[in-house]
Amino acid sequence: MGKWTVRALRAVLVVVLAGTVFVQVSMAWLLVSGSDPEDGTLPLNAFRVITILGMVAAQVALVCVWRLVAMVRRGTVFSNASFRYVDGVIGAIVAAALLWFTVTAVNAPGQRDDPGVTLIMGGIGLAILGVALIVLVLRMLLAQAAQMRAELSEVI
Repeated sequence: MGKWTVRALRAVLVVVLAGTVFVQVSMAWLLVSGSDPEDGTLPLNAFRVITILGMVAAQVALVCVWRLVAMVRRGTVFSNASFRYVDGVIGAIVAAALLWFTVTAVNAPGQRDDPGVTLIMGGIGLAILGVALIVLVLRMLLAQAAQMRAELSEVI
């Protein structure tokens, strides 16, 4: 992985992480202060809690990707330690999918006139789970590559 690619990826990761932390702090402030600038109602509702939890899942994935990029730069990505971070990414994606299904369930009663919205949202949740499965397949490929590298090291 090139130096510029790593720098660009890390810049994106920092910006996204900073953005999610800013939004979380803002939402937490609304929860603590009890004032909602939008409509003055109680700011604690299911969508805000789900949003905060969703950002935690994204932050876990961001930190795991950061660690994996560092391992790639050091040439240690084929070690057993990398699987912990890949598993973290998979877990974060599954958590995001479960949170999306929760959003779908919370939103469903308001969509009685247009149930297609709920079906589309369910489809998006399945697509998110599909991403987790893709990362799982990539994890299996990483395991095979690590095993081949270990076997090759024994031969050499």
